[in-house]
Amino acid sequence: MEQVQVQVTNNGIGSNLRVAESQAAKQAAQANANAAAVPSFGQVLNVQFTKHANTRLNDRKINLSEVQLERVKDGINRANEKGIRDSLVLVDDVALVVNVRSRTVITALKQGIDHVFSNIDGAVIV
Repeated sequence: MEQVQVQVTNNGIGSNLRVAESQAAKQAAQANANAAAVPSFGQVLNVQFTKHANTRLNDRKINLSEVQLERVKDGINRANEKGIRDSLVLVDDVALVVNVRSRTVITALKQGIDHVFSNIDGAVIV
């Protein structure tokens, strides 16, 4: 076990305590720090999902693969090149409403049911 020196101050009076920290605890802390540094798919692809969109994905059992997420990114890039602000991005059987400027997915749903999309100014099929 490694000994760690800790300075504790109480009412202006300092005293030293020796705190033993196990190697396992240090490794767990390092693993947590490393996990926090690993970006999510959305961060890697520079695409965000709102809380609402994440809820819809979970509720509707929609799982996007890494390949599909890459296609969504491509669709957002293409919409941006055309000056679209809010787009419907269709990838396979999933429809995503995306704010192009902020690269944020607003909502998600599966195709196959009659839907009306409002407040969009473009659509991209990827």
